[in-house]
Amino acid sequence: MRLGVTLPQARQYDPARDVTEFARAAEEIGFDSLWAYERILSPEDTSGEHGLYNIPDLPWPESYSHVADALVTLTLAAAVTRRVELGTGVLVPGLHLPLRLARSLATLDAAAGGRVIAGLGSGWSIDEFQATAPRPIAERGRALDEFLDIAEAVWGPDPVSYRNDRYRLAPSRVNPKPARRVPIYLAGSNRTALGRIARRADGWLPTAIAPQRVGPVLADLRARAAEAGRDPAGIGCVFQVAVRSLAEVPSQGRQPYAGSVKQVVEDIAALAEAGVEHVYVTLASAAGDLSELIDAAQTLHTEVRAAGL
Repeated sequence: MRLGVTLPQARQYDPARDVTEFARAAEEIGFDSLWAYERILSPEDTSGEHGLYNIPDLPWPESYSHVADALVTLTLAAAVTRRVELGTGVLVPGLHLPLRLARSLATLDAAAGGRVIAGLGSGWSIDEFQATAPRPIAERGRALDEFLDIAEAVWGPDPVSYRNDRYRLAPSRVNPKPARRVPIYLAGSNRTALGRIARRADGWLPTAIAPQRVGPVLADLRARAAEAGRDPAGIGCVFQVAVRSLAEVPSQGRQPYAGSVKQVVEDIAALAEAGVEHVYVTLASAAGDLSELIDAAQTLHTEVRAAGL
């Protein structure tokens, strides 16, 4: 199994120092990938549709109130590493101008020597869409498809052209190109999301799904890919394991992905049995400082490999 870990983007970390120090340490420990996620804002008002995941009155986590920019964070990591892949988990293309986002990812991949994984999602925050998005949140699926179309065009050979109801790109040279074909993994587990993955993506990027549910969804996804004329074996899965606390919890009644690093390794083993070949773990929000984060990452890597994964 390939094993990744998230970079420090939270308030307790110094982006001028901690991102690069952790990236170096993670590569030396032996991790296969480093990840960063996107959160543009955290609304004060969480009533009605402004709640977390649009659930009325559900507060947003405090950690969402301070999240360093994902692509800047990955660029810092790219500058001090040579081997690890660099993933976005996730970016929401609907919050960006698609051509500019495609160029940013291409530039990062060119600078990193072909190590970028584009993890993307359609998004859910009405506040983020209202503040930044070219299209309204009701068109978030369309915005994601639009980005996939534009990225495919601008990452390919020049001259590039594209036109739809909103954007017109006359035949042009758009550079730099990525160093490799950037693999695209898409989040989501509803029928629309799975259909899009089966038709257009290199794989699925799930989170917060119990291990016993992952295998059946993967089987369904690969069957959909075969129906779309694609090789089902080519559909991968990168699973995000979100660790909210580093404290051990009682084994009886423990929810998946809860508890200490050692307890979470049990869930990672179950994911491997379900067919997941790449897992990355979010530790940064649970750790108090850089030293604790590096220690937790070392423990995670040691325990996963000791389990034969």
